Amino acid sequence: MNSARNTAPHGATQTPGAIRVLLADDQTLVRAGFRSMLDDEDDIEVVGEASDGEQACALARQLRPDVVLMDIRMPVLDGLEATARITADPALEGVRVVILTTFDMDDYVYGALRAGASGFLVKDTEPMELLHGVRVVARGDALIAPAVTRRLIAEFAGRSKQPDPSPRLNALTDREREVMGLVGAGLSNDEIAQRLVLSPATAKTHVSRIMTKLDVRDRAQLVILAYESGMITPGWLA
Repeated sequence: MNSARNTAPHGATQTPGAIRVLLADDQTLVRAGFRSMLDDEDDIEVVGEASDGEQACALARQLRPDVVLMDIRMPVLDGLEATARITADPALEGVRVVILTTFDMDDYVYGALRAGASGFLVKDTEPMELLHGVRVVARGDALIAPAVTRRLIAEFAGRSKQPDPSPRLNALTDREREVMGLVGAGLSNDEIAQRLVLSPATAKTHVSRIMTKLDVRDRAQLVILAYESGMITPGWLA
């Protein structure tokens, strides 16, 4: 039974300027709950629903949503592989994926971030946090709280391969490397500005320039690169 639900034709939106969201979860009641919360907002519109990862990929290509809320465990194709396919597709460059998980330290979360996800939300998150998360990711930021970033790095420190310095880092100035290290350690732009005695706008400019030079999708990918290149290690900022 195909339970994919397409609620808007390709390229169309019922609310001009609204954030277009695709829901991907194999539980109908979960999708209904998220839809109810999201559709109540004037600036957010659910444009489709999928019950497995393969449907999520197909609807992402058809609908080009701004954000996909992706359950990590689904039949046919799991959320991890679906995320990797969506983020690897040049035609879907503007589509951001947020992983939905039952536990905030799910073993799959780190892999999902490496696959290109822009962050993750716990399924029982408060409605306001869900709405905030959708808006954050839609504007191109990563949905990883600093504390969660630090926990992810510590949790998976022993599971990743040895640091592999990337030649791409040679394009960074000393200041940009310093800023990247702080991003990787989980600091927000405001915290980076305070630590380096910069204005928040300058810190944000540094982060944007670094992402452009390194060709990463968002802050989440910058965190992963900072860790895997050996730029930071657990406890680095302590």
